[in-house]
Amino acid sequence: MLRILRTRLSLGHRTAPLPKPGEQPVAEGFRGLPVLSPGRCFEGCRACEEACPVSAIRCGEGGPRLDLGTCLFCPECERACPNGCIGFSREHRLAATRREDLVIGPGSGPPPVKPLEGELKSLFSRSLKLRQVSAGGCNGCEAELIVTGTLVFDFPRFGVQFVASPRHADALVVTGPVSKNMLVALEKSYAALPPPKLVIACGACAIGGGPFRGSPEAHDGVGSILPVDLWIPGCPPHPWTIVDGILRLMGVLEGSNG
Repeated sequence: MLRILRTRLSLGHRTAPLPKPGEQPVAEGFRGLPVLSPGRCFEGCRACEEACPVSAIRCGEGGPRLDLGTCLFCPECERACPNGCIGFSREHRLAATRREDLVIGPGSGPPPVKPLEGELKSLFSRSLKLRQVSAGGCNGCEAELIVTGTLVFDFPRFGVQFVASPRHADALVVTGPVSKNMLVALEKSYAALPPPKLVIACGACAIGGGPFRGSPEAHDGVGSILPVDLWIPGCPPHPWTIVDGILRLMGVLEGSNG
C-alpha cells in the first residue's frame, strides 16, 4: 500500500490547465486551422481545389475558401500548391455554432461559438450530460471523445460527463455520417432525450459525410436530420478542440474567437 502511495505521489498532478489565449497545447505536427494566403496564387491555378479528396476547397476571385466541416485535415492541398499558399496552423479552436461559420477564407480566425442563453444557460452552464451515438463512424472520433475523460483533459471537472442512456442526457453527441442502418437508432435516441436538449455534431463525417459524402448508404451527416447546436470539425477532432467547443457553448470559456 505504501509503495502504491509513493508511486502515486511521484506522478504528481497530471491534469492540464485550460489553454490560455494564444497558447497551443497540441503537438508540433498537429494540423489545425488552415491558413490561406492567396496573394501568392498563380492566376487560374486550382491545384489545391483539384487535389482535395472531398472538395472542401473552392477557388474564386477573392481567393480560395475552405469548408472546415468537410475538410479531412489531410495535407493533400498543402502538397499540391506550387507556391505555398495554403498550410495548416496549430490552432485547435475550430468549433462553431453556425454551420456557415465553418467556411473560412484568407485571414479568417477561429470560428465563433455563441454561448447558451436564458434557460439553457442556467441549466447547462455547470452540468452537461452527454450521450454519444456512433452513427456509422470509424471509431476515430469516438476514441477522441473517450480521451476527454482521461486524467490529462479531465472533462468531468467542468461537469461534462458521458452517460449510458439518452434518458439521462442533456445533449446528443453524434459521430459518423449517419448510415442507413443507424438512422432509426439516432432518431429514437434524440426522441428519448428530455427537453430542452442539444445536438453536437462531432467530426467531419457527422458534419458533412466526410469521405462517405454522396454514398447511397449514408446521409451526409446529421445536419439534415436533427437540429445541430454545435459543430466540431476534425478527422477526428483533437480532444482540445472538443473540450474548447463544448466549454465555449456552455459559457465556461469566452464564446467568441478572441
